[in-house]
Amino acid sequence: MGCTSIKRLVNGYLASSLGVSTNNEEVTGIKGRNIPLYQGGYNQKILYISGVAMRISKSQNSPAMKIAEAIAGHLSQNSNSLFNVQVVSPGWIYVELMDSTLADWLHCFTVNRNENWNLEQFPLKEKITCDPHYQLTNSLTIFNIQYAYSRCFSLLRLAHQERLIELDITDVKIFLSAKAIPWLNSDQKLRLNHPDESFLIHQLVKVVDNLVCTDSGSSINWEKAGINLSQAFERFWSSCRIWGEVKIHSPELAQGRLGLLILTQLVLRSVLEDKLGIVAPVEL
Repeated sequence: MGCTSIKRLVNGYLASSLGVSTNNEEVTGIKGRNIPLYQGGYNQKILYISGVAMRISKSQNSPAMKIAEAIAGHLSQNSNSLFNVQVVSPGWIYVELMDSTLADWLHCFTVNRNENWNLEQFPLKEKITCDPHYQLTNSLTIFNIQYAYSRCFSLLRLAHQERLIELDITDVKIFLSAKAIPWLNSDQKLRLNHPDESFLIHQLVKVVDNLVCTDSGSSINWEKAGINLSQAFERFWSSCRIWGEVKIHSPELAQGRLGLLILTQLVLRSVLEDKLGIVAPVEL
């Protein structure tokens, strides 16, 4: 799985399944990025919901449930076990990420596999365009986003100094892990299952979706997106320890939590500098 947004990944598989599960793709009027798809609410799982079957049932002259079951069946058989797919009446298609899929996504965005890496090579960068007409409305909100970014940066630097995690510091404002982070436990389940860990991951997936999927980018309130992510980080940091007993007895869990900080500072920097035109400060 390449570095992309989860929404784009799910959309691609849905588009492929749509083409083989309907009578005529041209009749549907829905192709590629036009497939209706949105992230479900926070429930400690990464879930996407599509109503494409209901939208095209009339043009296909077939019940929405029948179309949804055909699409879901093809998706289940041809998605390489990336998702758990269900059909919900009256024709919703629920696509839930497997833990292994989420771990691969986290790995892709947090581990440096290129010795000459820099921000311009990061997959998000080439897809983000700053809106020069965006008007900032709340300086306190901006400060809080900057503070969360700076806090992530300082915590990662401390963890690197204490050798809790090995970071590659090739960019003055970005840290990436130099080695693979143990996202999964021995049962191939995500280590990060605390509600506040799951909520931060949910927010990270949501913001990356909005950064990468340009169809929704123009309608995003980036200050709100940034502060929501910052608050999710603060919630995570207040209840999910990294040092002390966790560092001593569960170093893999501590490294996983540091991995979330890596992605959080990377995404917050993109929101600040690429969407809001504000400097992401290393220190405040």
